[in-house]
Amino acid sequence: MASVTGRGDPRSGRGQLDDAAAQGLYDRMRVVAPAAFGAIERDRADDPARPFADTACGRLAGSLDAAGLRALGMWAHHWCMRFYDDDTRVGRRLVREIAGRRGLGWTVDEVRWMLGESERAGPSAGDRFTLPLAAAGELPGVADGGAGWRLAG
Repeated sequence: MASVTGRGDPRSGRGQLDDAAAQGLYDRMRVVAPAAFGAIERDRADDPARPFADTACGRLAGSLDAAGLRALGMWAHHWCMRFYDDDTRVGRRLVREIAGRRGLGWTVDEVRWMLGESERAGPSAGDRFTLPLAAAGELPGVADGGAGWRLAG
């Protein structure tokens, strides 16, 4: 894979995923990307005060099983971290909604990847740890809601 986005900083040894794991995450996100992008675009043109369940993103999230919802969350998180600005408010809402869902079965690789994305985004991306910390809090053995979970995990 030509891009190293999401694999961590090879110099630090933190957040690294092997090629197969990284490719698997990207493949799953690619499946939901067209629908996710379309839903975000429709919601940008709609009423921002509309209840989430009545939005295009809400309907998409409601149509997915746990694995699909994890992939959607990871895609939205990745998109928001790369293009973080006022135009990502719909995507950030989607990320917050997914972060509030329990029992999605997050994996250590998924959490590690999202935390790496969040660290690389920098402090200007204020919501950057919302989803990865919520997901980390669901990992077995993480009792503090993910706040103390480390990339080196």
